Amino acid sequence: MELFALIRRDSRVEGLSVRALADRHGAHRRTVRQALGSAVPPARKAPARSSPVTGPLREAMDEMLRADLDAPRKQRHTAHRIWERLVDEHDAKIAYRTVSKYVAKRRPQIVLEARNRANVMDGFVPQTHLPGQDAEVDFAEV
Repeated sequence: MELFALIRRDSRVEGLSVRALADRHGAHRRTVRQALGSAVPPARKAPARSSPVTGPLREAMDEMLRADLDAPRKQRHTAHRIWERLVDEHDAKIAYRTVSKYVAKRRPQIVLEARNRANVMDGFVPQTHLPGQDAEVDFAEV
């Protein structure tokens, strides 16, 4: 962001060419053209990555986590127990750390999906009074 601002300022004040701006700021000429075209840098594209190890096992892990929604708190699956079941039942060659990271990311999402299906709203209290009907006063020193 600051680089774009510097490039735009040098172009406006000194009238330097694209090549001169690129040499001065140590940036590619394409970056200089982007800076001259817009003050905001373009959003970075996230690379599409595949997960060959967890891909086939995601559905099994999600089923275990969905089953935990109805289970009592003490009987829910831990990441370690999910990992053990994957190794025993599915003959998976997967690291415990991979399972724990997936469970930590996915468990809140599954809980949120279940709440959305059940139309549960946390902490929502509708305001029922009309504007100006009730007065609120702050008794601070003036």
